[in-house]
Amino acid sequence: MTNETRLLLIRIALTITCLEFFGPAIRDTDASHLLRSEWVGHARVHLAWLLGFMVLSGLANLYLVWFGRPILERLRLSALWQCCNLGGFWIAYLTTPLYDGLISVPGVHTHILGFDENVFGFALLSIVMAFACTLLILSRDADAPA
Repeated sequence: MTNETRLLLIRIALTITCLEFFGPAIRDTDASHLLRSEWVGHARVHLAWLLGFMVLSGLANLYLVWFGRPILERLRLSALWQCCNLGGFWIAYLTTPLYDGLISVPGVHTHILGFDENVFGFALLSIVMAFACTLLILSRDADAPA
C-alpha cells in the first residue's frame, strides 16, 4: 500500500470516528437530556457546555484531518483527541455502577444485535479508531524526504 493510500484511509477512518463529536448534540438536546425538567438547571448548563465543546472539537478535528501540513502530525493529534473522547465514553460506561448511571434510557434508546445503541456505536467507532491508529503507526512521515 502506498503512503498516499494509507494517508487517505487514515483520513477517512478519522472522519468516521469524528462524527461521534456531533452525535450527542443531535441526540441529547431533547426532553430526555438537555431539556429534561427534572434535572437541576446547573446540570443542564454543564451538559450544554459539554455539547458545545464536543461540536467545536468535531469541527477542529475535521480541520486537522483534511487541511494543512504536516499531515501525519495533524492526523496523530486528531487520533489522540478522538481517543480521549472514546475513552471518556468507556470510562463513563464501565463506572456506571459507581454513580448509579444508566446507559440506556427506556423508550429513548434502542438495542442493536442485543447491545445498547451507544455501546454498539462506540464499539464500532473504537474498532475504526484501532484501524486508524494501526495505519498511523505503520506510516512514515509523509512530510519528510524519502
